Amino acid sequence: MTIPHSFSRAARNAIETSAMLRDAPRPTTAPKAQLRRYEVSTLMKNGDVAQTRHIAPALPMFEDAFCAFTRGSLVETEFGPTAIEDLLPGDTVQTHNGASETVLWKGSVTLVPGREDSRGRTRPLTRIMADTFGMQKPMSGVIAGPAARLLGTPGHLRHLHGGGPVLTPVHEFQDGTSVIETLPPTPIELFHICLRQHSVIKVDGLQFETYHPGINAIRAVSQSLRSIYLNLFAHVETLNDFGPLAMPRAGDGEVDAITA
Repeated sequence: MTIPHSFSRAARNAIETSAMLRDAPRPTTAPKAQLRRYEVSTLMKNGDVAQTRHIAPALPMFEDAFCAFTRGSLVETEFGPTAIEDLLPGDTVQTHNGASETVLWKGSVTLVPGREDSRGRTRPLTRIMADTFGMQKPMSGVIAGPAARLLGTPGHLRHLHGGGPVLTPVHEFQDGTSVIETLPPTPIELFHICLRQHSVIKVDGLQFETYHPGINAIRAVSQSLRSIYLNLFAHVETLNDFGPLAMPRAGDGEVDAITA
């Protein structure tokens, strides 16, 4: 049986990366890096769906690729709302401009939002009450993951991008009343998806983005970590293969411009 090119590339990168990590000097005072298990389903070029399991660092760039939607979140597809855990690569979802786009990749991870990691970080979820943003927006209560971004601009960020709508981290909408932080002390399964290009989809009546690492991702990690990260995505070869952002995206007090 011929090994798919993406799998052989992943194996090669894994060997090279392991050697780099083994030989790299490690400060004796630095905390031991925490690892996490990531589950991935990918639509291959021959139409098959490959399911793989990865052990990779519990770093923000890695976790953000998996931590947008909680189990039970309803994604609008051409056949109606489908729970995120039942969505598979090869299924089609409805984008904000009315197009039907194929899911190429779905990732999931299980973590305890209220438990601190080795760096003292937690991963809070955001609960959005029904009708917070208008009638049936959302249709019922929604719990979004820490990496979720909504199409909209809260008041304190209206100075960004000339006051126009941007894709904003969901926690920026927290008001302590209808949008609140929650830190469950038990394991929660979280999901994210990639389409052929960065898009906005409807989930539980709200407009969320699909996954994109962002235009500054290439500067966020070292070459060795970049190889480990790319192994999670069999449908791309480089970070540039994620394509341009569909629209401006807020984060860390700035706006990622649309790339050409």
